[in-house]
Amino acid sequence: MRRAEEPTAEQPLTRTVLLDVRLSHVKDISRVQIREIRILPGHAAGMHVHNGPVVGSILGGTVTYQIEGQSAVVLHPGDVFFEPEGEHIARFDAGEEGATFLAYFLLSPGQEPQLTMLSE
Repeated sequence: MRRAEEPTAEQPLTRTVLLDVRLSHVKDISRVQIREIRILPGHAAGMHVHNGPVVGSILGGTVTYQIEGQSAVVLHPGDVFFEPEGEHIARFDAGEEGATFLAYFLLSPGQEPQLTMLSE
């Protein structure tokens, strides 16, 4: 994961792109809902899918994150992630200290965030 650049006396303000992803299709987004989510230590979220794209950032703890068919990565505080709409999220498992993260749900008019659990 890319880390933000540190400001210096010569460059007192920095802007670092941490995540730049393309949506799988054009989506009419009328609002963004931001949730703080906390997971107990060692809890495995299980295979799931979202009805819209989710962008997030880890605030505390660690998460093992994996989209089905891709390699798993361990996310730490400051890391960002993207859960594409309709993709199977194989793992979003809290580490032994648990996890706290912000999730940004990109919503179409009249849409509410939905998470559907899938059989593994």
